[in-house]
Amino acid sequence: MEITVLDRSRVFPSEPPFAADHVLPLSSLDTDPNLHVIVRYLRVYKNASNASEISPFETIAECLSKALVYYYQLAGTLRRHDGRLELLCSSSHGATLIKATANRTLSSLNYLDDPAAHFVEQLAYDPDVETGLDNPFTLQVTRFECGGFALGATVHHALCDGMGSTQFFNAMAELARGLARPSADPVWDRAGLLGPRDPPRVEFPVSEVLGLDKELAPYSRMDNGPVVRECFDVKDEDVERFKEDLFEQCGVKFTTFEALGAYIWRARVKIAGVPDHEKVKFAYSLNIRKLVKPPLPGGYWGNGCVPMYVQLTAKEVVENPIWETAGVIRESKRNATDEYVRSFIDFQEINFNQGVTAGKGVSGFTDWRHLGHSTLDFGWGGPVTVLPLASNLLGSTEPCFFLPHSSANAEKKDGFKVLVCLPLRWLPAFREEMRKLSACHNGAALAHL
Repeated sequence: MEITVLDRSRVFPSEPPFAADHVLPLSSLDTDPNLHVIVRYLRVYKNASNASEISPFETIAECLSKALVYYYQLAGTLRRHDGRLELLCSSSHGATLIKATANRTLSSLNYLDDPAAHFVEQLAYDPDVETGLDNPFTLQVTRFECGGFALGATVHHALCDGMGSTQFFNAMAELARGLARPSADPVWDRAGLLGPRDPPRVEFPVSEVLGLDKELAPYSRMDNGPVVRECFDVKDEDVERFKEDLFEQCGVKFTTFEALGAYIWRARVKIAGVPDHEKVKFAYSLNIRKLVKPPLPGGYWGNGCVPMYVQLTAKEVVENPIWETAGVIRESKRNATDEYVRSFIDFQEINFNQGVTAGKGVSGFTDWRHLGHSTLDFGWGGPVTVLPLASNLLGSTEPCFFLPHSSANAEKKDGFKVLVCLPLRWLPAFREEMRKLSACHNGAALAHL
């Protein structure tokens, strides 16, 4: 497949949103070194009946310009000041929009439901670290021969998390559909709402899972060869049977994220051959918007999640019954308190220059099945496929995503898909572990997984 870039331009707010250039501070969560990464993902839209009358290029450019009046910070530039990031907002700097075409139809590409296809990388801008600071927000619209298009987003994580960016894209979609203004009023007050206490204090033992190492970059990884993506289809009946088996063993009802997360974590640690005594971590994000006291305002669109870590030895993960590991993941949610959030922020503040790190043995997990992507309708209907392209997440260089199937794929209405990033040489063994999961029919079989 050939992808041709037609144009690369700056898009400015349709009305001047501020009178003078200025600098905005970020929150302590925004400046977490683990968030100094570029997040890339795709939303795929089918051709609409009125596609000949509507240009996705013109529509996206116009609604982006209108939305930047309310979210002008996305047209800013990140820069370092005393080792931390801050945002420079200048009237001379707009958001970047790339227009491209592809010489295939979406149906012939299964609506981009396969993340392993090499060409998906060309559908979202992929900057290096420094360029990502200069252009922290870039959109790419790629139109296919069928009239459908892919909207590729490239967002520096210091600006917002998944929920924050979804709020912005909702605003774009609402303006594209003719609303006079977005339904949600954006709230910026990053430093005020999620800054350190005065004086900062750490009353929750976050140091048990976070360490200090100036020499260890936040996303250091062992050299296990090239990392690749692969998707695994997971049927609802297989997951439910698996959870029933765990319930029979321990009397606890686990969520899909807890049960399947524990299974995949064990498979990865076992395949990697981690020495028994080494500590490994299961990491996931927790939405704190309603957890903190007082709750964050409804329109807050900065990073509103904190990482949660489950730490065990490699031997415990591999040899303990899966229900025990799932139980530890479940129990970790009890740590989700306002004090945990404030202590996490204050630990970052006190030790910022000491190199806060979660270490190398981190497996990052996130669930995208219920993020509300289907509401992002620019006039063609919602996206049929949502696909993350990120390789760094929560301190992990090999993240795992739970994703919905493409709604355009009529053959896959049951279940969901698990997208993993793994060293290529581990894939055969991991495929076998996922095969065992689908072949499991009873507790006896589970005991031999």
